This record gives sequence, C-alpha cells and structure tokens, in this order.
Amino acid sequence: MSDDLGWGDVGFNGNEIIQTPHLDEMASAGLKFQRFYSAAPVCSPTRGSVVTGRHPFRYGIYFANVGHMKGEEFTLYEALKSKGYATGHFGKWHLGTLTTEIADANRGKPGNTRDYSAPWHHGVDTCLVTESKVPTWDPMLVPKSIKSRKNGWLPLEKKQVADFYGTHYWKGENQPVPIDSSDLRGDDSMVIMNAALDFITGAVKSGQPFFSVIWFHAPHLPVVAGPEYRARYPGTTDYEANYYGCITAMDEQVGRLREALRALGVAENTMVWFCSDNGPEGQKGKAPGTAGSFRGRKRDLYEGGIRVPALLEWPARVKGGSATDFPCGTIDYFPTVMAAVGFEVPDPDRPMDGINLLPVIDGDLEERSFPMGFQSAKQLAWVGQRYKLYSKNGGKDFELYDLLNDPAESKDLAKDHPDVVKRMTGELERWRASCRSSDAGEDYKN
Repeated sequence: MSDDLGWGDVGFNGNEIIQTPHLDEMASAGLKFQRFYSAAPVCSPTRGSVVTGRHPFRYGIYFANVGHMKGEEFTLYEALKSKGYATGHFGKWHLGTLTTEIADANRGKPGNTRDYSAPWHHGVDTCLVTESKVPTWDPMLVPKSIKSRKNGWLPLEKKQVADFYGTHYWKGENQPVPIDSSDLRGDDSMVIMNAALDFITGAVKSGQPFFSVIWFHAPHLPVVAGPEYRARYPGTTDYEANYYGCITAMDEQVGRLREALRALGVAENTMVWFCSDNGPEGQKGKAPGTAGSFRGRKRDLYEGGIRVPALLEWPARVKGGSATDFPCGTIDYFPTVMAAVGFEVPDPDRPMDGINLLPVIDGDLEERSFPMGFQSAKQLAWVGQRYKLYSKNGGKDFELYDLLNDPAESKDLAKDHPDVVKRMTGELERWRASCRSSDAGEDYKN
C-alpha cells in the first residue's frame, strides 16, 4: 500500500510523467481494478479496514490519528498465524501508538497508554514500523537549515547538519532502531523493502507460508527523493521532482519484491496486492498528485478521495492483462484472503463489510449484491453498482450520481430520481445504525 498516491499517479492508469515501470508490468501480469475504493479518504481508517474487513466506524478509528485498533478486533495477522503462517508488517502502522516510554511521532509519549496498540499486540511476529509519516528519503532526518517542513526538501548532502525528524522505526516493544543506524539512510521505500525481503526470505527458506504487509510512506508529505530519482524529472519544480521521484523509487522496490518472489520460487502461488490508502494530497493544480478525471482528493468522499489505483498479481489464478469494473475495496481483502486459505471466521455473526472477491477474480461475479458504505467527518457516501449517494453535511442533504455514465460526478441526479435517493438513504441509515452498534461494543459480546 502506498500513502496518498492518487488514482492518476501511475502509468497503468494513464500517467505519462511519473515513471512506474514495475507497477505497469505488474498490471500487465495481473488484474487491474478499475473501481477499487479505500475505506476512507484518509490514512488510519483505511488501514484498519485492510486487516479486519470492517468499516473503521465499527471499531473507533474515525479519522487519521484518532482511535486505535482494539484488542477485540480479529485481524488477518491473527487468523493467518493460527494457520501456521509467519506474519510480518513493514513500514507505516498508524493503527495506534508504538510506545508509552518516549516521545514519538504524532501521539506517542511517556505515560500515554490510551492509544497504545502496536503490531505485536495483534499477531505480528516480525516488524519494522513507524507510527505515522516520515520523510521519503533519509527518513530519520530533517535539515537544520530549512524553514518549512511541510512539502519536503532537497536530499541531505554529506556534510549537511540535520535534526531528528521525530518519528522512530520500531522492531518490537521498547525496541526503537537507533536513529543513526546506517540501515535507515537513503530511500525510505528501500528501507522498508529490505526488512520485508529479509522476513520473506527467512520464511521461504524455513518452509513456512508467510503473510507480509508492506505499507510505504511514499508519496505522503514530506516528500524527498534521492538525486538519481530527482534527475529523472528535469524541468520540474523541487516539489514535483521529489513527489515524482519518490513514487519511482517506491515502484523500484515493488520490482525488487516481484523479482525476489520469482528467485525464491514462490511467485506462482503468492498473492501480491497493491493499492493506495486514499486520494492525493493538496489542492488540484497546486499539488503534483492527481486523481485523474475524478472529482475530489484526499479527505473527500467524492471519487477522487476514495477511488484508488489497485492491482492483484497471482499467476496461479489470475490471467495476465485482465481488468474488472466490479466495485470493491480495502474492506474486501480480509474475506478474500480468508477464503483463499480456507479459513472460517470464529465469530460468523460479527458484521463484515467486505466480501470474498474470489468469484470476481474468477470472472463468476459481475455485480456487488449490496452497496459499500463510507463515513468521514460529516461526509457520507453509499456506493452501489451504478448509483452513488453522497452527503457533505451528515445526511441533511443528498446528492446522487450515476457512476457508470458519469464517473466524474459532474451531474447531481437527486431531483431526477427521488425513488433511488429514498431507497439508498434507507439502506445507508440501517448500515450506519449497525456501525454504531459495533462501535458500542455489541460485536464483542461473543
């Protein structure tokens, strides 16, 4: 999973500037999702949906840096660990704080136990993780000389004086990696992939099946790209060169992963998924990221905020060069992986928002039986096969869009189809009531 990568920021979705050759090859070798949705238009909520199959409002991660993964939630890590899988998580975590002992990242600090919820609490055997964002080059460091840390800066030169950025990498409880470690220098995506490949290689050599979550920081701000990656984008601003360059550097690491799986002899029957956690940061025309032709960006429940680039490569089951318009998203990872490994969830009565996508992958399912729900701040959305219901004010007013004929959401059809609005608002309200019940702890009684 990339971080803040827009739908239009990759070559396989038509970008002619940003170089993503390895992701483009992955698209040619696998399945491209044309309508893949992040569960939220911001980071933390989406990430929780990946490992639970549930909407984040069910377990209290309502926004970025709000809430944490509750111990009562059943995660992919725990499920696969019980089936004998080695479990690993590398890169961003953002589902809770990682320490109660030292100041760290956005919320970690001495004595703060409220949101302490780390990978090692949820079935992860091996990890190299940060609570939240870091610079995408030399992730521990920020130049002393810069005035603004928001968008990024030029990569550090050898003799340049730098401060600690403020976010540690962690290997386990009370195990921060020293900030001066040579393992944490250079491209941040490489740092993450180095650890992931060590884990995967170890699992394969020991004959153990593995589950690895790799969550890059790129291209979340602050973006910094190394000299060789910046050099690929002459004639651009520093902001653009850093943004484009860090995506190309991340793409290179995806290529390393694919190559390593082939070299280890396990590529054929390994599912490799790729997506983004939400749409691109910043204002359209002022920031380099693009949502393509879609309306909205990060923090919006319009398509540009939640429709994200997505791929699946799985040679044993997926025909290369295929694509699907089936509406699906990060909530579907959990039930799909569970079905693939033959796992029966121990609490079948617990509400699950995701569905098993294996019939979609096999070409046997063309229409989602029930819409997908979205909540973020005051925004609401209810996305079906054709129509999308949207409210910016908590349901006081609704807009309606025909996504099959108007994916750019340019024409509000609410007044033309009051019957559709009435039906969909009823479905949405029943789903919201279910989420409120889950959030109150009703799902944990069994």
